[in-house]
Amino acid sequence: LIHGQIHTACKRASASDARSEPRGTGGRGSYETPALADLQRLVWLRGGSENHVDQVWPNVYLGDANKTALQNLNITHILNAADGPYSINTGAKYYNDLQIEYYGIEAFDDPSFDLSIFFYDAANFIGKALNTSGVFVHCAMGVSRSASLVLAFLMIHENMTLVDALKTVSSHRDICPNSGFLSQLRDLDIKLNGERKGPSESASRAS
Repeated sequence: LIHGQIHTACKRASASDARSEPRGTGGRGSYETPALADLQRLVWLRGGSENHVDQVWPNVYLGDANKTALQNLNITHILNAADGPYSINTGAKYYNDLQIEYYGIEAFDDPSFDLSIFFYDAANFIGKALNTSGVFVHCAMGVSRSASLVLAFLMIHENMTLVDALKTVSSHRDICPNSGFLSQLRDLDIKLNGERKGPSESASRAS
């Protein structure tokens, strides 16, 4: 499937459910992590571009495995979320002519795959890259594995809720994290939200 076909499939999946999308937070305040179905609807109802590469956050680029589009961008770091001989086996040597620092993750675009074990390492790699210049995060199509890692970065390093991260990225690029990845991001959102509310507020809500 090409990029557009993948996102069209995501949109068709929501055709029978036209309820409104979850609201943004404007600060965490009383924010509560939405149900998985509401998060899926948020992805389905929004749409950005279908380019090979899109800037989804300052100096953070998300896309597919096409190298040509990188030539004119100030990219010094690349995160391949589909590394390995059975996926997008570009590897560090593939980018030798671009003088790139490379980080590969052997992730499968399958709902049963645990991508969450890479959330913090990937977020730290992206954050480190932004200290110098730009970072390109990709997988096969730039809609599921790589998109999920960029969402995790925004949540961990930029203090965004999952809702705000989804709105930010999907406003610039069509994305479609699979249900398993979205569920893992939801778990991360619950964890981060609890940490940022602090023990006193969490205790008062529980009482």
